[in-house]
Amino acid sequence: MNNKKEAKEFEAIVRDYHQMVFRTLLGFVHLKEDAEDLTQEVFIRAFSSWNKFRGDAEVSTWLYRISVNLALSYIKVKNRKSLLQLSEEAFALLFNRSNGDKNPEQVLEQQERDKKIADAIDGLPEKQRTAFVLSRYDELSQKEVATIMQISEGAVEQLLIRAKTNLQKKLRLAIGKENN
Repeated sequence: MNNKKEAKEFEAIVRDYHQMVFRTLLGFVHLKEDAEDLTQEVFIRAFSSWNKFRGDAEVSTWLYRISVNLALSYIKVKNRKSLLQLSEEAFALLFNRSNGDKNPEQVLEQQERDKKIADAIDGLPEKQRTAFVLSRYDELSQKEVATIMQISEGAVEQLLIRAKTNLQKKLRLAIGKENN
């Protein structure tokens, strides 16, 4: 960034797109703290390469690409939290709850369901997961997802169909194991 005007423009971009980037990353990593850290990293990378941004794509598309690539890289190297760590977090949450909140059993059941869903999403092939997260978490159209992923709308539609089918199978298996 060469001048104050460019810095102000970039500040506006951070303000305008922060929630979008955070939501996208949360869809991939499922943990608020990790999504917050990665959101900062996305904007650091965007700031570092701002002078390389040619404007061929929308700023939102460019930020989505940075976000998706960073999230996928992060997932590959990140050791997933163990069930023990999740249980410790659940235990801590129980002592900080108000009277109107769920009881301890309900909290644990919800966390177990959420973990099964997150694991099922994480278990999707990379392209299916990307299309699913952008479509469902960010509520982007197939056209927008196609632009971000640099594929056709038809390919996005097929990825979403496959993702839905795979998620249904994975969740049926996870629930079936639970009920046996």
